[in-house]
Amino acid sequence: MDQNQTQTDECILTCVYYGPNGEKLIKRGGKIAKKLGCPFYILTINEADVDDLDHDKSHYLEYWKTLADEYNATEFIIKSNNKRPITKVIAQVAKDKQATQVVIGQTARNRWQELTKGSLINSLLKELPFVDLHIIAMTRGLENYKDEHFETGVRAYLIKTDDDNYRLSFNHTHACSYSGVFYKEIGTDFNNGVFSFINGNKKCDVHVTDDYVQESLPPQQKSGTSKS
Repeated sequence: MDQNQTQTDECILTCVYYGPNGEKLIKRGGKIAKKLGCPFYILTINEADVDDLDHDKSHYLEYWKTLADEYNATEFIIKSNNKRPITKVIAQVAKDKQATQVVIGQTARNRWQELTKGSLINSLLKELPFVDLHIIAMTRGLENYKDEHFETGVRAYLIKTDDDNYRLSFNHTHACSYSGVFYKEIGTDFNNGVFSFINGNKKCDVHVTDDYVQESLPPQQKSGTSKS
């Protein structure tokens, strides 16, 4: 990076893929951008049109857009790689936006695993020789555990019962209180698993046993307007 560059010349690009680590990466990039007082871009790359994404991926996109608002992102960017290497797409966006710092995550997900290997990191650095690359270590949490022990998420809803509990439903009606994604435990004949939903600008996970939520839900909050 040019030593004569001032803080106002900085620009942050955070790259996220579908999974639980996106929140941490967006927050990290947003905090850096706020400290420097500079533009902040969020990039996600997929192989399908947005309209073709499954409920699980669409759920993450919805949540990340609320985070983009919360951290005053300049733009939330969705790109298709069109069979190009991910590093090529990141490099092109970084150049287009004149990014000076790129934030990526070291995760176990197949799409991003290659980015944690030295040869491909070096490839990205060769594409962007004057860009600072931040590789953020990811911790294993509920949703990483979910990937190993739960089925693919499906769209689901929670309906409040007469005794003030919440019951899982897969049909949308006027009685639905929450909309989200349900991850069913592998090997169970009943609806046991995790219901994941967005409440305001917060992502929440609650456990479900035999169709019913087993813990208290937070007060409902309205989501802010998200950027596209």
